[in-house]
Amino acid sequence: MSYKRYWVALAIVIIGSFIVLGGVGRKMISEAPPIPDVYNTDGQLLFTGSSITDGQGVWQSIGGQEIGTVWGHGAYVAPDWSADWLHRESEILLNTWAVRAGAANFEALGPDQQAILKARLIREMRKNTYDASRNRVTLSADRAAAFEQLRAYYTDVFATGRSEYAIPGGALTNAAKQHQLAAFFWWTSWACSTERPGSETTYTNNWPHEPLIGNVPTSGAVLWSILSFVGLLAGIGGLVWWYASQEKELVHGPYPERDPFLAFKPTPSQRATLKYFFVVVILWGVQIMMGILTAHYGVEGHGFYGFPLDKYLPYAVTRTWHLQIAIFWIATSWLATGLYVGPAVSGHEPKYQRLGVNALFGALILVVGGSLAGEWLGIQQRLGNMWFWFGSQGYEYVDLGRFWQILLFVGLVLWLVLMVAALKPALVRKSEDRSLLTLFLISSIAIPLFYSAGLMYGQRSHLVTAEYWRWWVVHLWVEGFFEVFATVVIGFLFTRLKLIEIRTATKAALFSTTIFLSGGIIGTFHHLYFAGATPAVIGLGAIFSAFEVVPLTLIGYEAWENIRLAQPTRKSQWIANYKWPIYFFVAVAFWNLVGAGLFGFLINPPISLYYVQGLNLTPVHGHTALFGVYGMLGLGLTLFCLRALNPGKKWKEFPLKLSFWSLNLGLIFMVILSMLPVGLLQAWASIERGTWYARSAEFMQSGSMQTLRWMRVPGDILFAVGAALFAWFVLGLLTGHSYSKEGSGKTDASLCDQKEERSVALAGR
Repeated sequence: MSYKRYWVALAIVIIGSFIVLGGVGRKMISEAPPIPDVYNTDGQLLFTGSSITDGQGVWQSIGGQEIGTVWGHGAYVAPDWSADWLHRESEILLNTWAVRAGAANFEALGPDQQAILKARLIREMRKNTYDASRNRVTLSADRAAAFEQLRAYYTDVFATGRSEYAIPGGALTNAAKQHQLAAFFWWTSWACSTERPGSETTYTNNWPHEPLIGNVPTSGAVLWSILSFVGLLAGIGGLVWWYASQEKELVHGPYPERDPFLAFKPTPSQRATLKYFFVVVILWGVQIMMGILTAHYGVEGHGFYGFPLDKYLPYAVTRTWHLQIAIFWIATSWLATGLYVGPAVSGHEPKYQRLGVNALFGALILVVGGSLAGEWLGIQQRLGNMWFWFGSQGYEYVDLGRFWQILLFVGLVLWLVLMVAALKPALVRKSEDRSLLTLFLISSIAIPLFYSAGLMYGQRSHLVTAEYWRWWVVHLWVEGFFEVFATVVIGFLFTRLKLIEIRTATKAALFSTTIFLSGGIIGTFHHLYFAGATPAVIGLGAIFSAFEVVPLTLIGYEAWENIRLAQPTRKSQWIANYKWPIYFFVAVAFWNLVGAGLFGFLINPPISLYYVQGLNLTPVHGHTALFGVYGMLGLGLTLFCLRALNPGKKWKEFPLKLSFWSLNLGLIFMVILSMLPVGLLQAWASIERGTWYARSAEFMQSGSMQTLRWMRVPGDILFAVGAALFAWFVLGLLTGHSYSKEGSGKTDASLCDQKEERSVALAGR
């Protein structure tokens, strides 16, 4: 069967999308907010642009996006420093002018006088005094005085600590670095309040919402949000029409009478992948513990039920580890699956493949252990000027130091070499699965290729440059090509079990990849609406982010197909052995719709994200998509490989059943009882009073918000129980307690002993 039209469509989507992504990104970076020297009207230098860049480094070194947010990106306990500085500076100016007018403060003035001062504030804050010829910004005497007041305030915050912000005492004590940090916070606020040359909107497209200075949504944000809704409906309608027009094929059955993997003897390299899956479980357990500590810091900022935990594991460390380990264990499960599937696909065990798998495992342990230790040391300010290389870079999801980042990239390249070596025999022969193999190879190449985007910025790169390339890693690597890779892997596993036909799996993989990437690549821009980006980013990000949801329209069909595959028939009782791995794939489909689809689109339109960026609706999407989709997928792939490695033994499935429902119900309760209500109340506060208020201690530490935070406990406990049961089950596969004596005999042993049939099953012919 020819798949030419599918390949042409995929090539057009990928090439066209990256041309747009690269072109607009280049313009965005070139027109980023300048980093000027700052003077007062008397010509006195307040601080240099170099001090601002140094301050960015100070912010990164103490945790960066893991301790509050800047431009809405980062953690959720401390304030957004850009919005916080902007509001505090505005209030200082209003009160200063009110006192000069003879009032006690701004609130003591009458409505007419307040209106006059507010109009003056808007002119003062939004006027762009940047002189490009001298790279200089000039501040009025009042704004210069406000800077000094705020510098003293933020110095105290980071020197003495704030329980309500989960910032420990002594987080930053160096006076020079304190001044540099204040300069950086001022600059992020200046970009939020100062209009671009020739424009009536700020460098951050009027984000954050701050009524005092006239920061309200742009007309473009409103218009493109409306158009994104229309585009979503059009895309869904078009996909449904196309799907209805297709001739339906019999995609599975009749099933084999015995498990095809019974005729399969794992190769040495495949057996060597077993330890990867046990490491997955261990890392996942550590990640959950870090998540519990991170969530608890929201209600008890300096400790854990009275114990002064922040002296040893401050919030910035626990959150860094929580996010970083999530990437590690999910990626490890997918990479290990690739190493397992490679020889199964080609029927070929390359020379030294087992050595390569073991070497890669050693590199994985080195990177994980080294990066986590470095992040702790760096955030504790114990690495000096080497924090960027061996500590924490301070950017969410790519926190690990540059040295560890390079080692991880080298490891991914080694993984690709192992994959190519295993797949090569299958690629050179002409067979029905060649197109699926080619897509498998392309997605494997994309994994190290797109992770390398994280190396495209340096220690002193502009924040806009770092954010642009960071989202290449987070969105394109994690949410894009890893998902393509996983889709192809699942297709191969089902075809090797002879549950679906090669042509059906190939068409489905090519079609879903094309549809997903058609919105997903350019959709990266929705992360950058208000990160110092040009207005064009809003339009492109809005439309293509809406298209990302379109493929999820048919997700229910995928789920029910997987459920049907898990149902045994009279002649294929062996399929029941794969029930729970397949059910984890069903959960992936469910959370794809809810987490990536519903909760993703809840925040992605520009008008929505304008008000909720940096609020708790973002982690609602993050938890249900990152774990619900990618985590569940990693667990499903882990179970599938462990099942196929030893197909002749029957599992004790009751712990796995409890684990499956505990994980899913725990995630549901976590979101519905706590995270979603907190996010919605924050959104209301942001719309009513401004972004600063929705993130303020005054609002977040109120009684109702604290109660809602405690309401996470039931869901967290249920989720943790599910994780513990899963770990108990998987570790039991090593010790033997997860195997049932019933049906664990040497089923079809004679078949396993026949070398020729083993090789046929291994090649999947």
